[in-house]
Amino acid sequence: MKGYMGKLLRVDLTKKSIKEEPLREDYARDYLGGSGLGVRLAYDEIPPETDPLSPQNKLFFMTGPVTATSLGTAGRYQVIFKSPLTGILCDSSSGGHWGAALRMAGYDGLIIEGAAPPLYISTSMKKSVR
Repeated sequence: MKGYMGKLLRVDLTKKSIKEEPLREDYARDYLGGSGLGVRLAYDEIPPETDPLSPQNKLFFMTGPVTATSLGTAGRYQVIFKSPLTGILCDSSSGGHWGAALRMAGYDGLIIEGAAPPLYISTSMKKSVR
């Protein structure tokens, strides 16, 4: 999987858990970049009837194969979600250091799912993962 780290990080707010999972090689090959890969994952994981404001909706923060490299625009990452305004899958592009930091941590993407009372995501949650 040239250009990819090969791992995704999944945060389940309902279960208060974090787990690593492998990135599917066929997806990395067939769906280029953060947008393509993220939309494919969202299509697989969010049923069409899902209310965008429900805990069944998910947020996908995805990087592409050039994120964190020396190429131009290499600080980009995409956020993919089911829009509360339109009810369809959307993506938003952002730049800065966050996407590169996610890649340097060893991940191609971060998936946030479930619901929880107001809280923050901490590295101490990883200790409770079995």
